[in-house]
Parts: sequence; C-alpha cells; structure tokens
Amino acid sequence: MNNRLARLENALGSLKARITMGGIMALVLGIGVITTILVGRTEHDLLQGQRQREMSEAVRTAGLLGHNVVQLQRVLQSVAEVLDEQTLGDPVRLKEFMRTRQVVRNFFANVYVATPDGDVQVMADENGIHLPSLNIGERGYFGRSIADIRPMVSEPLRGSLTGEPIIAFVQPVHDAKGVHAVVGGTLRLSSRDLLDGLADAQEFDAGALIVVTDAQGRVLAHPDRKRLMQSIADEPRLAQAFKSWQAAGSPIEPLGLSLAQPREITSVAGVPGPDWLVWRARSETEILAPVKAAREQAMAWAASLVALVSAGMFLTLWWLLQPLMLLERRAQHMFDGVMRPEDGWPKADGEIGHLGKVLRDVGVQRAELERLNSEMISKLHSVMRAAPIGIAFIRNRRFELVSDELCRLLSYEDKDLLGQQLDLIVVPPDDDQPALAALEKEAFARSNSYVGEVRMQRGDGTRFWARLRSRPVDPEHTELGSIWTVLNIEEQRNARKALEWSAAHDGLTGLANRLRFDQQAQRLIDARPLSLPTAMVFIDLDHFKEVNDTGGHLSGDAMLRAAAAAIMSRVRSGDLAARIGGDEFALLLEQCTHEAAVRVAEDIVASISAIALPWLSGSLHVGASIGVASLSPEIGSVDDWISAADAACYAAKAAGRGTVRAGLAPRAPRAPRAPSALRAGDARPASGVAASPDIAED
Repeated sequence: MNNRLARLENALGSLKARITMGGIMALVLGIGVITTILVGRTEHDLLQGQRQREMSEAVRTAGLLGHNVVQLQRVLQSVAEVLDEQTLGDPVRLKEFMRTRQVVRNFFANVYVATPDGDVQVMADENGIHLPSLNIGERGYFGRSIADIRPMVSEPLRGSLTGEPIIAFVQPVHDAKGVHAVVGGTLRLSSRDLLDGLADAQEFDAGALIVVTDAQGRVLAHPDRKRLMQSIADEPRLAQAFKSWQAAGSPIEPLGLSLAQPREITSVAGVPGPDWLVWRARSETEILAPVKAAREQAMAWAASLVALVSAGMFLTLWWLLQPLMLLERRAQHMFDGVMRPEDGWPKADGEIGHLGKVLRDVGVQRAELERLNSEMISKLHSVMRAAPIGIAFIRNRRFELVSDELCRLLSYEDKDLLGQQLDLIVVPPDDDQPALAALEKEAFARSNSYVGEVRMQRGDGTRFWARLRSRPVDPEHTELGSIWTVLNIEEQRNARKALEWSAAHDGLTGLANRLRFDQQAQRLIDARPLSLPTAMVFIDLDHFKEVNDTGGHLSGDAMLRAAAAAIMSRVRSGDLAARIGGDEFALLLEQCTHEAAVRVAEDIVASISAIALPWLSGSLHVGASIGVASLSPEIGSVDDWISAADAACYAAKAAGRGTVRAGLAPRAPRAPRAPSALRAGDARPASGVAASPDIAED
C-alpha cells in the first residue's frame, strides 16, 4: 500500500503531470473567465431590461388606475347634474331617483345622497335602498368638497357602517346659489374595487408584488388583505425602496422611478389627481433563474471538455517525454558513486540531449569540487586543532565550528558546543551595559571588526575574562556568520586592577593616597551646591616620633596601620579616608554637616588614643590632633580647602594636642610648618601643609 502511494506521489510530481495540470488549470481558468464574463453580462442586461419593463408596467398600471378614478368621478358628476331641488326635498322621489340609477350603483359598493351638513338622505348598496341614520359631516374630505365646491377623493378610512377599509368619492350638487347636496360613493378596499382590472394583471404576472398606497405610504391595495391601511414600510420587499423614495423628496412621478431594494427590482409610479402610488417589486433570483440553469449546464459541458482535453494532453506528453524519463533514471545516480560521473548518460536530440550533456559536466565538476573541499576541510581541521588560541565560527548566534583550544578554555567537548547558543558561555552584562550582540552589530557597521573584553563561563561553572575578536565572514553579508578568536586575559586583568589600585591607594595602610584625595576634593568643589554639606577632616598623630624612636620603623608601620583601622571604624563606607603623608591622614565626609563632622573627629580622637601597641613589657601609644573645615562658597580651590583644614589642625596642636578644632579658609597663606618626622622611605607631596617649629618633634 505504501509503495502504491509512493508511486502515485511520484507520478503526480512528475513533469508530465505538472505540465498536464498546468494546461488543465489554464483551460479551466479560461473557461471560467469567459463563462463569468458572459454570464455576468447576460445577468446585467437581463436585470436592466427587466427594470425598464417593471417601471413601464408600474406607469401603465398607474395610468389605468388614474383613468378609473376619473371615470368614477364622472359617474358621480352625471348623477349630480340631473338631481334637482324638488327631488332632494321629497324622500319618496329621492328613493325612486336612486332606484333608477342602477348603472351608477354598479360602480360603487354603495351610493348615497347627503345634505350639505352631512346627513345622509338615502343610500343604495347590495341590501337595497334605505334611509340610514348617518352623518358624515365631520369627515375631512366631505368638508373640503363643500368648501371648495369640487369633487374629492378621501384618504383611506374605516366605513361608518361596516368598519371596513374604504375610499370615498364625493361630488357636490350646486348651482349659482350654492351647494344643495352631495352625491357620494365608496369602494371597499378589501374587495379590490379600487384595482378593478389590475387584479387580473397580477394573477397573470404572479411573480410580481403590486401595491397601491397614498402619498403617506398607507396601503390601499395589497395581495395580503391584512396589510390594508398599514404603512408600506412594514412590507419587507418594499421597505428599503420606500426609504429611498422618501429620501428623494417623496415625488409623485407619473413617469415612474426605479428604486433601490436588496435582491429586488422595484419601481413606483404616481397616480395624478388622488396622489396615489403604484409600487411593483420582482425578485432578482426569480428573474435570473433561467440564467443560473444555463450556467450550470454550461459548466457541466465545460467539465466534460476539460476531462477529454486533459486525457489527450497527458497521453501526448507521456509519449513526447520518454527520453526525459531515461535521463531522470540516470540523474538519480548522479552523486551516489554507483557509476562514474561521465558514464551512463542517454543519447538524445534537442533540449533533452543538451540537458544530459550539462548534467554530465556538472557531475564531473562536482566530483572535482568535492575532492578539493575534502582537502580544504582536512586542512581547516588541522588548523583548528593546532591553533594556540580559541577559534569559533558563529552563525545565527550558534557555534558551527570550534577549535580544540576553545574547548579547553571553556571546559567543553566540541560535541557539547556545536549547535549551541552563545548564551551558553557568554555571561550577561550588567543592566546598564549593552549586550554583546548589539556591540558586535555596531562595530561591524563601523569597522567590520569587534574587539572587547567579555566575561565567559566554563562548563564547570567557573568564570573568566576573555579578549574577544570578532569579524564577519563577509562584511557585505553579515548573515553568513562571523569568526571569533578568544584569549584568556584573567591574569592580565588582575594585574591591571592591582596596578590601578596601587596608583590610587597607600601601600602601607590601604587608604587612598594624596592624588586620589585631591581628585575627590576637586570633584566636590566642582559639584557645589549639590555636594553641600561636606566637610574635610585633617588628622595629625601626636607623639608618633616617640613610637619610631622606641620601637623602630616596624613599630611605626604597625602604629600607622592601627591608626588607619581606628579611623575607618568611625566613618561611613562611602566616606573617603586617605593617608596624605607621614603620620598625617585626612577624611572627606560627603553630605555631612559641620557639627556631625566635629563629632566624628572627636570619636576618632578617642579611638586613636585607645590604641595600645604591645612593646616589650609595656605598650606604645599615640594621640591625634584634628582640624575640621566645611566646604563653603568662599573656598575656591583644593589648596584653599586643605589650608583651612590644616590651619584648624595646627590650632588643635597649639591647644595642647588630643583635641579637635574647626576652621575656615584663610584669607592669605600663613607661614609653612616644619615637616613632621617621617619613616625612612616616606615621601610627602607638596601640599602647603606644615608643622610649627615648637611641635616639630611629633
């Protein structure tokens, strides 16, 4: 079963099948397009012609209806012309007069004579002639007829006696003296007296809906008697057409109008005189039914034609493409090594022969290229194994080729790296640093090369810093990938960090040095007023020379480290503590008020005084004199600020040592102090800070 399906799939995917399917599709498309155009044109012409016929029929019906209305008015006029005053005043003669008017009674459901005030004097209907007790004076049409002395047709209304929907016709009887009476007749809408002669047309034209309304849209005639006196807006087949007619200004157009109604052909024509409207609607589906049947028959014939043409085309192609089948069988073994590339190709003429020659040449050239590629790949693998640095070929952010050295650096086997995402080894940067991919993209756009230091993670979880060089394989097509070279620089970075730390710190105490101190002080001065309040604290050890003289330089070094620890124990982690030379220290206390700085200085005095450095059977002690100078707008430079703090420290020395004094920036430089006793090898930068001769022994 599977073999059969495979053969079927191969047959359907063959060139013969594809050409046959292409021909079939072209034939079907051509027939479909032609059929669609012809049928569409036929439907359009048929609907257009039917619209004209429907409107003509509506105009004809409206004309006949108007003619009937005129005839009915003339009938009543003929009665009014022979009705004299003597007959009107004698009930017996009036009844006899009505009896002799049988022809008139045939036109109406009932005929009556009424006085000008509306009292009906006599009435003739299907029940005979009688004298009803009825007054119609309040009817609007009756009053208008009397007032205007002209015939009138009423709006649709309910009959006073029967309650049925009716239309009333009235004719005033008058002379020079005025109106003496009114002759009237009614038509029952339910019996379609109004459309006498029109009902037969509707039965003949059963597919059309014919409705008569007044100018307000009230139904006067409808196939469904239940819709009489209702609005035509309630008729689904004419509702949209009625809205279109209203939107056009509600014209009473005797020549007819064609109106829009979904899936219907609708038209309307006006009846002059009573201002009635004749509406016609015919379903487009019913009109197009013959066209639909013809189209279905045409499609059946077209399907038969397509089947015959397809079979003939397939057989013809099968015969013509036999040489191609032989070529296909040979091409299937083109690269499997069963035959030599130059052997087994069929001989043929024309395009197939040329194709066979091309395929044979391609096979020969491909075999040569494979041999060269094999040699090249072998050489490339040798280079990757022997390279002293990590090398990788990256495409789509994945490893496609890795060197032995890279595997060693990353503690991975090559099979564990190939195909993996770079995220496996690249440590994500800090939040404020761009990702490696973005840095590479920017560098490639600028110089076709990226060089940077990247944190990488080994397979065992340890991390190291590497210098990464990345270049695209093809600068014009970066999607082809890039080549990485990776070098471990962990030791170089550590050495560099140590050198950077040494450049900014004192080697003995680990505190910041004078250069770092001056840089931070300058930053605070430049940042005013945002850096305020800030204070500088100058610390000068008391009796440090005695420690050097008693215990030697090793004891002096130990005392300096102990003093540094005591100072750091009294300040915040963000404060800068520095050894600025010999036994002198300084602090920069940011966001610290002057009072708080003085309290910190007093704590440091106490902490340093508590140091007891063991020596022989006793211990060595020092003290501290401290000066505090807060940063103010008057301080213009680092030297000014240091001079202010140093002056305060000098004042603390002069006050007997072991005290804290506060000072402001001096207005002018004072005499320099003699240098304090230094350890051998200490170098004190020039800072304008000096000691008084009377305390030089410190």
